[in-house]
This record gives sequence, structure tokens and C-alpha cells, in this order.
Amino acid sequence: MSLPPSSLEQATQLFAAICFLVIGISHIVQARGWVAFYQALAARGTPGVFLEGFLCLNVGAFIAAFHNVWSWPAIGLTLIGWAQVIKGMVRFIAPAIALRTMQRITPERAWTFQAGGVVSLLLSAYTWWLALRT
Repeated sequence: MSLPPSSLEQATQLFAAICFLVIGISHIVQARGWVAFYQALAARGTPGVFLEGFLCLNVGAFIAAFHNVWSWPAIGLTLIGWAQVIKGMVRFIAPAIALRTMQRITPERAWTFQAGGVVSLLLSAYTWWLALRT
């Protein structure tokens, strides 16, 4: 039998559920807009990579700080948070790696954002379930 999540953990789960939902829908219906966004970041070079790094680090650090749960089933969100922290850290420490990835994004590969949107919607469903299961 597991204990119910703390209100802070549950609030973080709701935060993640909302973020995953909005980003997921946006990736599906505005895939070409996401291509343009990443192309604009890539065109700025290292400052563009740093901008993405700030986004990843802030969301990831928020989740990691307020959802430090290392037991099933909530561990998934904790791992996502730490993965975003690591992603942000790589952007700041080795921006050339992320820049190469950004430069490969083309309108012909917009479908990858749609696929990512489906994954994001699945993550949203998972985090809604975490938040509302008690």
C-alpha cells in the first residue's frame, strides 16, 4: 500500500500534466511552427541553444526539486525532471552538440514533432493519472 502524494508532489504532477498536454497538442497541430522555432534557435547559434537550455533546466529543476519520488509509479515523472536537467546542462556545457541536432530540423521532418506530440500526450495522461489517483 502506498502513501498518497504530498500536496507539493501532486501540484508538480498537475503542472507536468498541463505542460505535456499543451505542448503535445501544439506539436501535433503546429509541427511546422515548431520546425520554424528550432530553425530560428539554430540560426542564433550558441545563444539559441542557451535559450532552449534555460527552458529545459527550469522545467526540469522544478520537477526534480518538488517531485523527488523514487518509487513506482511516480518515479517516471522524477526521471523526466532529472532528464530535463541533464538536457539543459548539456546545452550549457556543450552547445555544439545541441546546435548540430537543431540544424538537422527541416520542414520535411515536421512529422517528428507530431510523433513527439503523441508521446507528450501519453505523458500527460500518465501525469494526470498520478495526480488524480488518490
